[in-house]
Amino acid sequence: MDRIVILDFGSQYTQLIARKIRELGVYAEIVPFNRDFDTTDTKGIILSGSPSSIYEKDAPIPKEGIFKLNIPILGICYGMQVIANRFGGSIIKAEKREYGLARLRLLKENPLIDKEIDNTIVWMSHGDRLKSLPEGFEAIARTDNSPFAAIQNLDERIWAVQFHPEVYHSQKGKKLLSNFVFGICKAKADWNMGNFLTQQIEKIKETVKDKRVIGAVSGGVDSSVVAVLMNRAIGDRFIGVFVNTGLLRKNEPEYVLDLFKRLNVNIRYEDASELFLERLKDVEDPEKKRKIIGHTFIDVFTKIAKEYDDAEFLAQGTLYPDVIESVSVKGPSATIKSHHNVGGLPDDLKFKLIEPLKELFKDEVRSLGRQLGIDEEFINRHPFPGPGLAIRIIGRITKQRLKVLREADAILIEEIKKAGIYNDIWQAFAVLLPVNSVGVMGDKRTYENVLAIRAVNSTDGMTADFSRIDYDLLGKISSRIINEVEGINRVVYDVSSKPPATIEWE
Repeated sequence: MDRIVILDFGSQYTQLIARKIRELGVYAEIVPFNRDFDTTDTKGIILSGSPSSIYEKDAPIPKEGIFKLNIPILGICYGMQVIANRFGGSIIKAEKREYGLARLRLLKENPLIDKEIDNTIVWMSHGDRLKSLPEGFEAIARTDNSPFAAIQNLDERIWAVQFHPEVYHSQKGKKLLSNFVFGICKAKADWNMGNFLTQQIEKIKETVKDKRVIGAVSGGVDSSVVAVLMNRAIGDRFIGVFVNTGLLRKNEPEYVLDLFKRLNVNIRYEDASELFLERLKDVEDPEKKRKIIGHTFIDVFTKIAKEYDDAEFLAQGTLYPDVIESVSVKGPSATIKSHHNVGGLPDDLKFKLIEPLKELFKDEVRSLGRQLGIDEEFINRHPFPGPGLAIRIIGRITKQRLKVLREADAILIEEIKKAGIYNDIWQAFAVLLPVNSVGVMGDKRTYENVLAIRAVNSTDGMTADFSRIDYDLLGKISSRIINEVEGINRVVYDVSSKPPATIEWE
C-alpha cells in the first residue's frame, strides 16, 4: 500500500494526523523522529509538532537523510521550525504565545493551500515563530500574528505550516492534508478494512504455515476480532483460550462462551482465578498489577501450549494506542502505562507473537469486525481492559472488593442500556476507590466505600471527553448502587478528559 510516514516529535496531536489521513483512505504510520524507515511505498513525510523549542539543548532533530529522499515533506508547527532551521531560517521565541483560533489568508496560489482553504479558521499552538525565511522558501499564507503561517520550497518539494491542520478547530484542515496526500504526494486511497482483511489473512497463513496458534481471548472486541480473524485464516489450528482471571465482570464467562459458540469459533475455557488472585494479593501499585497479570497470562498459555507439540505462536488483540502508550514508539514522549499485552510481557517469552491489529485504532477494529460478520451487538460493546477489574479497584484486590465492584458495574451498564444511551457512550464503568466516607443509613452512621463512575466519549481511545449523562439518570444509578450494593455509601462522577487523565484510572 501507499503510505504517509509521520515523524513524531512528541506532540499530543500526532495521532490525529494519522487518523485524518487514514480517514482519507491512505495508510499513515507514526515513527519516532530519529528512526530510519523503509522508503518503499512511502509517498510523503510529515514532521509533527512538539512541546520542544528548536533552539533548546537536545531539541529533537530528524536524521539529515530525510531531506535527500526526494519525497514530499510537510512540516507542522515544530516541524516547520525543524525545516526552517535546517535550511538556514531564523526562529525566535515569540513575544506572545499564539494559542487558539486565527484566520488564514492566502498570499500565493500553491498546491497545498487552495482557495477553498483561504479565509478559514485554523488552530495555532506555538511559543516560537519564524523570524526570517530560509533561502529558496516563500510565504504562501499568513495570519494577523504570523506573517509566515505557511511556506513552501517547490524545488525541494517541501511545505510547512505554523498551525495544526489535524485538529478539529482548523476548519479546512482535512482538505489541506488531502491536498498534500493526493495532490502533492500522488498517494492512492487503498487503505480500507476489506483490503486489510485480505492482506492479514494471507500474512497469517504465510507466518503460521502448518503450526498452531494459541489465542488470548478476553471477551472484549479486540481479542474477539482476532479470534474470528485467526479462525478465518487457519481454521482449527487456532486455539482460542478464554481465561477466567477472577477479574471479570458479572456473568462474563457465560456471556463470552455463548458468544463464541454463536460465532462458530472453538474456545477453550480455563479457570485460573485462584492463581491470579493469589499473585495479586496485597499488590497496590498499578504497574505491578499489569505486569503480574501479563506474566500470569503467559504462564497459563505456556502450560496449555505444552499439550500441543506444534503450538509456536501467541495471538493477541494489541491495538495501536496500546503500543503507543506502552512502549513509547513516539520517540521523546513518555511511557504512559504498560498494557499487559505489550509492556507487561516477560523478556523471555517462549511464543512468537502475532498481533494482527497492532496498526489499528479502535474504530478501525470495529469496522474489521463488521467485515468478518460479527454481530453489531457485540461490535459496539464497550472496551474492557485485559487486566480487567484489577485496574478498576484502586489499591488491594480482594474477593469481597471484586464482588462489590461487579455488582455496582452491572447496575451502571444495565441503567445506561435502559436509558438507550449505551451505544452513544464510548466506554462506561465503575471504579472502586481506596476511600471510605461517612454516611447515614437507617438513622445509623456508616463508614463505607466510595465508588466512582467513569463514562467517556471518544473515537479511537487516544483522546476522550467525559460523557454528559443526564443528572436524573446519574441520580438513579447512584441510588440503586447505594441501596443494592452492600459496602458503598457514596457515588461520584468523573468529569476529567483525556488528556490530562487517562480513560482507565490505573
